Amino acid sequence: MNRRIVEQVTLLASVVKWASYASIVGVLVGGGTTAFLKALSWTSAQYDKVPDYYLLLPVTLVVSTLLVRWFAPDAAGHGTEKVIEAVHQKMGRIPLAVVPVKLVATVITLAGGGSAGKEGPCAQIGAGLASGFASLLRLNDVDRRKLVICGISAGFATVFGTPIAGALFGVEVLVLGQMFYDVLFPSFVAGIVGFHVAGMLGVSYPHPAAKIIPAVTGWSFTEMILLGIWCGIAALLFIEFMQLGHRLFGRLSWHPVVKAIFGGALLVLIGRFVSQRYLGLGLDSIDAALNGQVLPFDATFMKMIATSITLGSGGSGGVVTPIFFIGTAAGNLFASLFHEPLVATFSAIGMVALLAGAANTPIAASVMAMELFGAGIAPHAGVACMVSFLIVGYRSIYPSQILGIQKSTSLKVETGRPLGQLNPENLQDRLAISFPAFVVKGAKVLGKGRKIRK
Repeated sequence: MNRRIVEQVTLLASVVKWASYASIVGVLVGGGTTAFLKALSWTSAQYDKVPDYYLLLPVTLVVSTLLVRWFAPDAAGHGTEKVIEAVHQKMGRIPLAVVPVKLVATVITLAGGGSAGKEGPCAQIGAGLASGFASLLRLNDVDRRKLVICGISAGFATVFGTPIAGALFGVEVLVLGQMFYDVLFPSFVAGIVGFHVAGMLGVSYPHPAAKIIPAVTGWSFTEMILLGIWCGIAALLFIEFMQLGHRLFGRLSWHPVVKAIFGGALLVLIGRFVSQRYLGLGLDSIDAALNGQVLPFDATFMKMIATSITLGSGGSGGVVTPIFFIGTAAGNLFASLFHEPLVATFSAIGMVALLAGAANTPIAASVMAMELFGAGIAPHAGVACMVSFLIVGYRSIYPSQILGIQKSTSLKVETGRPLGQLNPENLQDRLAISFPAFVVKGAKVLGKGRKIRK
């Protein structure tokens, strides 16, 4: 009896402890996210007063590059990747200087027309504040790591106004195929508290509802599988575009300032000769698609290119907002090609399905669909998200994500390693016999061809 009493008291104390810690983190992140969003809104309004402000993109990217390079190198790139790396390799230790530098650099990049997202900075700001709070309390490494994960969850929850999906994203994105259940409760608390704090401080979240939700039938089920495949392929292309951008800019033996000028000039050319819709956050295009408008057929690919250039050349920002744009455009294009009347619905499902594939977070993406568009979309979004997740395979927009499961017994890989360290050629050589012989042989030939070209 005494043992049971001790067990229950201990568990109750743990609940109280983590509810308290997570609530404080939620308040901190809610305030930090609000400061970032209001600073972004104000700065964007100032830029909008300047005709053709995107022509200043070379200067914008130079300023962002120098800020990060001089004051906080850990704030480089898209913030979520750095946070995942810190959780796995540094037990969540993040320099507090990252918070203001990431905030300012991202505001400058996005307001000036750089193609990036606003969630990465919020995740990094949230994680940085949580890490600072852990240092203040002198917590051990295990508790610090938990608090930092809470900060990630609260950052996503507050920036998109999806407290449950944000909390799930924070615990699902770290390891492919696994969740940190010991951090699930405090992540929910931090996400919900952060969401309400941001709302109390004046942040509004417009949640559009999909115009028409089709009934679940045999044909609609098939369509969602096809859409999931379509979005999975688009997610793969985006991951490759991002890696290609970083590779190409990395090979240039130029000073970072020169790279930033070159990248900014390329973005100016896109804005001038293609369309300005592919610069900045692209929220107007997302809203248009979710209201049933048909986007240009090249919207998916042009946003990939613009984002790859922005982040590859030194811009600061996240990747989830571009993923939303690309996914919305991919679903929009799918509906147009197959003459589907429900353009808004396919655009909405495409938005979350591409997130599920690119970030390997099908559960968080499915829940996000319900929080954004209503529970009626759940069956369709769930199927598309899972298919997209499987199609992407062992790739991720976050290379530091740890592989926790094998998506297919026919693709045997060693789990427990970052996805960025996996060798695609080894995957082709390990195709199981369940695949047709000509597929295995063709994969091996391709692998040998790559080695010869090297």
